[in-house]
Amino acid sequence: MKTHLTKQNLKYFKLAAALFFATLVSAQPTGIPVEGVSAIVGKNIVLKSEIDAQFEALQRQRIEGTEFTVCSVLEDQLFQKLLVHHAEIDSVMVGDEEVESNMDRRIQQLVAQMGGDSRNLEEYYGKSIIEIKEEMRPLMFEQLTAQRMQFQITENVEITPTEIQTYYYNIPQDSLPLINTEVEVAQIVRYPIVSREAEEETITKLRELKGRIEGGSSFASMAILYSEDPGSNKNGGMYKGIKRGQFVKEFEAIAFNLQPNEVSDAFKTEYGYHIVQLLEKRGEELDLRHILIKPKLSQEDLAEARNFLDSLKVVIISGNMTWEEAANEFSDDKQTKYNGGMLDNFETGATKFEMSQLERSMYNAIKDLEAGQISIAEFFRTNDQKEAFRLVKLVNRIEPHKANMRDDYQQIKMMALQEKQQQVIDEWITEKIGQTYIKINLNYFPDCEIDKRWLTLDKSKL
Repeated sequence: MKTHLTKQNLKYFKLAAALFFATLVSAQPTGIPVEGVSAIVGKNIVLKSEIDAQFEALQRQRIEGTEFTVCSVLEDQLFQKLLVHHAEIDSVMVGDEEVESNMDRRIQQLVAQMGGDSRNLEEYYGKSIIEIKEEMRPLMFEQLTAQRMQFQITENVEITPTEIQTYYYNIPQDSLPLINTEVEVAQIVRYPIVSREAEEETITKLRELKGRIEGGSSFASMAILYSEDPGSNKNGGMYKGIKRGQFVKEFEAIAFNLQPNEVSDAFKTEYGYHIVQLLEKRGEELDLRHILIKPKLSQEDLAEARNFLDSLKVVIISGNMTWEEAANEFSDDKQTKYNGGMLDNFETGATKFEMSQLERSMYNAIKDLEAGQISIAEFFRTNDQKEAFRLVKLVNRIEPHKANMRDDYQQIKMMALQEKQQQVIDEWITEKIGQTYIKINLNYFPDCEIDKRWLTLDKSKL
């Protein structure tokens, strides 16, 4: 049996972003010629053009820790379509709101990667944000459905300490994985404080826009021209199907108390200043438009934040305050300030990071530090593109070594759990292939040794 299928759940979603946008760029018009269909799984088709585009995207990105061929990309797609097919049978559903919010988040990430200007994204893909989202919607729905189905298959898989030990001691000593250099890092973050003048200027601008809208101008046009929310500005500021808990509480407090077509006064959230227009309210669900404008930071505002952290570093080094006390009292990062500023690696659930896992500014801050040293105050942008400064402390550096139970328990636990999940997924694939109509056009893949399970169809089970 090929290891390709048994390791599906390890690599499938690691490749998802590359495959997703390769498919987006190569989106096909309706009326697909039969000769373009490389496979059918249930009611779902796999296009040869999709396989080719995904393979080319993966070649360009060279995703670390993955090996792929055209054949493996085909089997990845067969697996996704199988998940989607049985999600429909088992009524595993993904809501429109979840699709919309994930699309907005993906758009924001892409815009951030391209310098924070949505026009760069539009130029890169040769499409407007609205067009990108329209093509993204069915792809995002399928991706989320496959994720939900895979989670349902493996959600009850657990691993015991005995199983972890058994897994570890069954690995031959010369096959133990090499753990690359790892670091533990902590940070103290400082957001520059916007001047009152900049805030007043922003409020005045939003009041002016509200006046123009109430005077007959289109809210959607004003959002396209002036809103700084990359997730909605090209869509006229539109958000549909908003439920409580999806937006910050200050935003919801205003939005849920508006009347249809009413435009709010300017109000503040952690993202900046907004005005909102309620379009429709259906019980506790809203359709609305909004405009976000962020007060502009001056060089003086930025310098003040940097100087504060420079002074704080002196206080810590002098021994007048511990790093943990300083993080607790002064860090603006709510996720880390109460645990000494320690960063968690969400991929492993531990506090250790391989150097390659650190984002660039963090890597540059600690690459030349010794354990216990603190970086200079450096500028960076948060995931939601806020401008900030931070001190970074290299808490610990672990040199390359073979995995062992003392130092790498969390990694070994994850590896053991993944192997157990792989077994469950593999059993599920074998079972469901026998219950599903599958047709593969091998003329497109003459050199592929497709796992024979995909090629065996027991008609009596259909």
